[in-house]
Amino acid sequence: MAFFFTTATGFVAAGLTGSFYRLVTKKPPSFQIWTGSMATQVAGIMALVFAGPNVILRNALRAQVFENRPPAWLLLSFFIAMIWSFFSGIFLLSLFLGV
Repeated sequence: MAFFFTTATGFVAAGLTGSFYRLVTKKPPSFQIWTGSMATQVAGIMALVFAGPNVILRNALRAQVFENRPPAWLLLSFFIAMIWSFFSGIFLLSLFLGV
């Protein structure tokens, strides 16, 4: 039960961070290298630390629909996003519960 709660916390953080990034920059978060000042690059990387599962799942669903990738690709992407969400959820919950 704790695993699912922690993973859900990470997924929610990914969704919120991805939505906030899109609100501020007017473009969805992605794993592409940005050009700009060092401050914007650091801010983009910090946003991707938490928005990563959101980006992975969005890219996997787009690849499934538009490129007709095999379902195993989508399943593997989901598991990677789930583990990433679990670790970011552990970090956030330890941060919030420790305060």
